[in-house]
Amino acid sequence: MEGNRKRIAALIAAAALVGGGAGAGVVALSHDSGSSTAATVSNTSGSTSTSGSTPTATNVASSISAIGQIAKNSLKSVVEIDSTSTASSNSNPFGGSGKQEAEGTGWVYDTKGDIVTNEHVVDGASSVTVKFSDGSTYKGTIVGTDTSTDVAVVHVDAPASKLVPLELADSSTAQIGDGVVAIGNPFGLDGTVTAGIVSAVNREITAPDGTPIEGAIQTDAAINHGNSGGVLMNMDGKVIGVTSQIQSESGGNDGVGFAIPSNTVRTVADQIIAGGTVQHALLGIVASDAQNGGAKVQSVTAGTAAANAGLKAGDVITGVDGEKVADSAQLRAIIAGHKPGDKVTLTVSRDGQTTTIHATLGTRS
Repeated sequence: MEGNRKRIAALIAAAALVGGGAGAGVVALSHDSGSSTAATVSNTSGSTSTSGSTPTATNVASSISAIGQIAKNSLKSVVEIDSTSTASSNSNPFGGSGKQEAEGTGWVYDTKGDIVTNEHVVDGASSVTVKFSDGSTYKGTIVGTDTSTDVAVVHVDAPASKLVPLELADSSTAQIGDGVVAIGNPFGLDGTVTAGIVSAVNREITAPDGTPIEGAIQTDAAINHGNSGGVLMNMDGKVIGVTSQIQSESGGNDGVGFAIPSNTVRTVADQIIAGGTVQHALLGIVASDAQNGGAKVQSVTAGTAAANAGLKAGDVITGVDGEKVADSAQLRAIIAGHKPGDKVTLTVSRDGQTTTIHATLGTRS
């Protein structure tokens, strides 16, 4: 799995641009409006039947009905985002500057008019237009962005009747095999709904600035260019992630997509909306996977939360605030979902004994 993470990190860098084109490896999901339009076929493989049981007409019909209800409740909250940027003279073979347009997806975060999307959807944008499901459009203002998590917030002055927020779930509860529904605007096809399952959790993907994004959710629900900034929802109709990247040899959907976890999205979006600089929590250790589960502390950075709390090299962190830690990637994901100043309780195995350590998280530079 570590080798796969490195491959993902290496391949995203060249594609994480507004209007990024297709190519091998992981690609960002914004859509250049100059591309041709293609049809999207929904994948309804997400079943609510018990693992190991044989699907029946009844539970398949129930699953389809649930997907339809989620779509009915959520489509009005998912928007199309059209961004326009001015290309520099260096990229224009005829000299001067030219306009570049890209399409992506966003969704209503609160009743004040804040819309969440991916940073790479609005990166470098000189103007942003937000289109609701009823066709109405409004000028968007970029409130703020965070390249290290690929999260951005756009504000619109729209009537209250259009501002129906989607509820966020706790992404740490996502399990392999859970049914999921993706809603977005692939290839400019507004309000496309697809479904599938959670294929894996705690994946590591790469942000536009090269920073690892921890705790990403992998799914086989069909997502393509234009789905960037859209929602990945659980079967309760709550957002567990923001669709951001795909891994593909063809540049199209190969059933391997990734969503930024909702816990990270919530933390970053709230900081952007509050008007402050986005800060990321830091524990202050280098960790590896422990042989029997958990994250083994390899080293502790002086002056950090870990050092102040008394963590030592050789300690194995097996839990945070009562949540079991399976490996070092999950630990990084949990810390990423917190804010600087948050207090966490670590369950630690040291010299064969289990102890509890309290730490106040610092700020990652």
